[in-house]
Amino acid sequence: MLRLVIGGAGGFAAFALLFTGAGYGSALAGVSVGMATVLVLLAVELGTRRLGARELALMAAICAIDAGLRLALVNGIGGFSPIFFLILCSGYVFGPSFGFLTGALALLVSAIATGGVGPWLPYEMFGCAWVGAAAGLVRPAGSAAPGRRDLFLLAAVGLVTGYAYGALTDVFDWSVIYRGAPGLGWMPGASPLTELANFARFYVSTSAVWDTFRAVGNALAVLAIGAPLIAALRRLRSRLAVTVVVEPVGEAA
Repeated sequence: MLRLVIGGAGGFAAFALLFTGAGYGSALAGVSVGMATVLVLLAVELGTRRLGARELALMAAICAIDAGLRLALVNGIGGFSPIFFLILCSGYVFGPSFGFLTGALALLVSAIATGGVGPWLPYEMFGCAWVGAAAGLVRPAGSAAPGRRDLFLLAAVGLVTGYAYGALTDVFDWSVIYRGAPGLGWMPGASPLTELANFARFYVSTSAVWDTFRAVGNALAVLAIGAPLIAALRRLRSRLAVTVVVEPVGEAA
């Protein structure tokens, strides 16, 4: 958990820089911070054997599927994109660290596939990473067969993170693209309360409806087809787990 907090701290620092109006310069720095944070966390997980070769292969497969889904449906339906469904289910089954890495890498791979690489990418990566981590943080200990509790809990996470992801990634547009727009964008020299009020107006006027499609779509996808995927991932988790059994040494004859 400490490693996840440290990894997430890099993302919070990047967003905080944008919110102070550091602007495009912080966006360029954010690319390095984002990539470095994900790579370090991945290396630590591999080095401590919390993430084995089999889990890494599964993560790569999930990221490739997400990239294919995003390539087929780049703009989504309204604000809904199918890539969040796999990230939510993966984090819920395998835990917050796996969900964090899956979310970040899925966005990175899909951005490369769709040509969406730019200074906004690390913020989208961290946003998706926190979606996967949130799903892992709320998971209860459960049986192999997901019940209604699992589905409703994960659907609630999908609903909340649908709005949260949109609000977080809007910070880039608000502070960089709409910088200086009266009453809407980030304003040089304004007080923190004024900046928050401007951001609230920006979000409501540009993104609230769009994010509703994402949030509701996440929840409906989990409720509709989440049960078989969660069950399949749990079976995979049990098969990927390695148990070392040490047999007692027999007494000498």
